[in-house]
Amino acid sequence: MRKQSLGGAIELCAELGGYALDKTLQQELKVDKAQFSRWQSGTEGVQWNKFQELMDKCGNDAPVLWMLHQRGYDLYSVRRQETATEKENRLLREENAALRRVLGTPA
Repeated sequence: MRKQSLGGAIELCAELGGYALDKTLQQELKVDKAQFSRWQSGTEGVQWNKFQELMDKCGNDAPVLWMLHQRGYDLYSVRRQETATEKENRLLREENAALRRVLGTPA
């Protein structure tokens, strides 16, 4: 919300991911400095697969959240769906806790 443009959100995404907009992120995304600069300035669009790769590498969804905010969505009510792995882990933890209760063993 604090960034005024999609380019600013891309910068924030990189910063939060520990990249100081240096060559490392550009190399990992397999884009050159000029292309990355055009993404930031808004003079070139970013393909969805590159957006996904950027957010995965940086470990956050700042550009998507920025877009949602720009479109008027309430960011506090948006939540990620549980992945299959997360669901399996949750079910296993619940099963483990139930077994501990039945057996009377501490957690």
